[in-house]
Amino acid sequence: MRTTDRNGLEVLGARECLQLLKSANLGRIAITSKALPVILPINYRVDADQILFRTTAGTKLDAATQNAVVAFEVDHVDSVYHSGWSVMVTGIARDATDEVPRDERSATPRWAPGADDRLVAISIDQISGRRLGPGGASPAWELHDSA
Repeated sequence: MRTTDRNGLEVLGARECLQLLKSANLGRIAITSKALPVILPINYRVDADQILFRTTAGTKLDAATQNAVVAFEVDHVDSVYHSGWSVMVTGIARDATDEVPRDERSATPRWAPGADDRLVAISIDQISGRRLGPGGASPAWELHDSA
């Protein structure tokens, strides 16, 4: 039996959220930089119970290596069929550079140019997700044939 939230979106279980998280490689990390919220796109991979991404020292993402609580979101949207899903993770981000051998770090994707000398790990402490399927919750507006 599927559970829906008060908006009519399907509530996803932790196992399905983890599968969806593993199916993508581009997400968004929400961090605090100079006491302000910042959301940045990152390439990532899931390794066991953590999210890994590469960054360079001195960047805004460097703030994520200070054992900070962060949020991470990944989604997929099909604008033709008005369907999609979203997965949200809350966890602790830490510098994991010394935990992973250098030759294995390259398994973590990185599209941005520049050095990639740091590896950051986000623990998956909380995970939740929602799905809107074709024919799911109706939008507030409807298209009408004016003929």
